[in-house]
Amino acid sequence: MLPNHLCSRRHFLHANGFGLGSLALAWLLKQDGLLAAPEKPNVDGPIHYDLLPKTPNFEPQAKAMICLFMMGGPSQMDLFDPKPMLQKYDGQKFPGEIKYDNLAQASSKVLGSPWKFSKHGQCGMELSELLPYLSEVVDDITLIRSMQSGVSNHAQGLYAINNGRISAGRPTVGSWLTYGLGSETQELPAYMVLAHPGGLPTFQGEHFTNGWLPALYQGTLIRPTEPHILNLDPPAELAGKAQDRQLDLLKSLNEEHLAQHPGELDLEARISSYQLAARMQTAAKEALDISSEPDYIKKLYGVDKNETKDYATRCIIARRLIERGVRYVQVLNSGQSWDQHSSLISALPKNCAAVDQPSAALVTDLKQRGLLDSTVVQWGGEMGRLPVLQNDAGRDKWGRDHNTFGFTHWVAGGGFKGGYVHGETDEWSHHAVKDIVHHYDWHATLLHNFGLDYQKLVYKRNGTNASLVDGQEARIVKELLA
Repeated sequence: MLPNHLCSRRHFLHANGFGLGSLALAWLLKQDGLLAAPEKPNVDGPIHYDLLPKTPNFEPQAKAMICLFMMGGPSQMDLFDPKPMLQKYDGQKFPGEIKYDNLAQASSKVLGSPWKFSKHGQCGMELSELLPYLSEVVDDITLIRSMQSGVSNHAQGLYAINNGRISAGRPTVGSWLTYGLGSETQELPAYMVLAHPGGLPTFQGEHFTNGWLPALYQGTLIRPTEPHILNLDPPAELAGKAQDRQLDLLKSLNEEHLAQHPGELDLEARISSYQLAARMQTAAKEALDISSEPDYIKKLYGVDKNETKDYATRCIIARRLIERGVRYVQVLNSGQSWDQHSSLISALPKNCAAVDQPSAALVTDLKQRGLLDSTVVQWGGEMGRLPVLQNDAGRDKWGRDHNTFGFTHWVAGGGFKGGYVHGETDEWSHHAVKDIVHHYDWHATLLHNFGLDYQKLVYKRNGTNASLVDGQEARIVKELLA
């Protein structure tokens, strides 16, 4: 036995440059139960925290999810929710009350949408001319026009949509899904996050934090440029057989530690299955490389166009990860690029041009591969926009302020209806007034489609059972289900 002061496991990891970094450490730790039988999630939570496939509470419709998150708040009345009253009273004083977030630039003038709407598909869904590609797949999507979160600033809106409450530091949706269901692959992280070349969205890691769940349920960040995963590979002098020897020695140190501390659940106390790390070094690189994709697929997504190349590439990677068994993939924008307080006329078309074709192609591609029925694709942000003009300083400065009382998300696959419009806002697209879907209703419904009882998927914390909905009066929105 090596004395602790000469070689502890922690010291060994740091001193020997074990090249697995954030990708492996969040995922490999606590994997010594790799060959254990799957256990069903229950009210007390799993006894051992791992990423082995778990048996859901009941038969699931969905097995994986791709979240296309649009930080900033896309304008629902300019994209998804046409309102003739806005056009009729364009430029006139708004007749009701408006809650502004930015009073200095506030205006009471109604702003009709500068873009035309038309009906598409067999379902006759109305969409903006800014979304020509999504218009081609409307029969495969559910349009939820009655989303609400109850808060009108970006931070709290993000928290509500991503972690269920309006406070930071809580587990995100991807963390709950991987906690409850594990992963279908043991060669890649269960929860992966594809970052934008311009950087992370505002509030950065809060988009994919594990909160107070064990660290292996945190999203693994994938950079848009090489190296996609920092510290994935060991230094050259420690590669190959040298790394194998390190793995063997570290495994023996770990086994000795476990023998001395039986039943210990501390995260670092259960490092094992290090050969998986070597396989992951290969598997991750292969999954993130789209060079083998045929030209017609790249063209379908828009890899051949400058305005869509980045988002198209990341949507293809998202599909490749799902194909390889990853449970949850999040595709992010940078900053809060949909937050158009004074740039609606120029920025909204630009944003749509970047994501419309790749997003629609993802739905088409998954369907062609027989994966859409088991994969949820969600598109939306943390809020919507107001029906009145903000920044009345000329057309090129026009914008809209925040609105959380009614906004739109769309969702496809994974047990959700296709060609269906759910809910309504008022005649101004201001307040949701019919079939309202609160963020916690959405979360309950999503977990249901994954075969998870939202009331039973809990984690023991400070003596209480914590959950994604955490005591809110959530409901499963059955009208959304196929």
